[in-house]
Amino acid sequence: MPPRRKLASDAWGALLRVHAALVPVLDREVQGKTGLPLSWYDVLLELAAAPDGRLRMTDLAERVVLSRSRVSRLVDELAARRLVGKEGHPDDRRSAFAVITDAGLSEFRRSAPVYLRAIEEHFASRLSDEELVFLSQVLGKIQDPAV
Repeated sequence: MPPRRKLASDAWGALLRVHAALVPVLDREVQGKTGLPLSWYDVLLELAAAPDGRLRMTDLAERVVLSRSRVSRLVDELAARRLVGKEGHPDDRRSAFAVITDAGLSEFRRSAPVYLRAIEEHFASRLSDEELVFLSQVLGKIQDPAV
């Protein structure tokens, strides 16, 4: 068996390569069929899942794994299309909330089946149900060290 550092490095490299290969494919497919860039879909997904459809901008940035400034630009783009609104934080003038609108929720629901089909076709179809469960558990351990 190779040394642990080699095993870790190989696993990390494989994860990065899969991510780099699949994200552009999913983006092209979702955007091509819905007109919605994958980054917009990700923001709508997080807001749709949030209590009251709203998240502080900093929390949204953490969930979509983007910088605060990039998320701010995305929210501005979505707001221009009336898919998301921005609200000031009542207790903190430096903080703001992103809030999904009814139109944004409708757009998210329309796009979700396309996104889920693309995940199945380009990612999940190559794995058994057992492998998908195992992969989710393993990645969950990395994401949450308490697991």
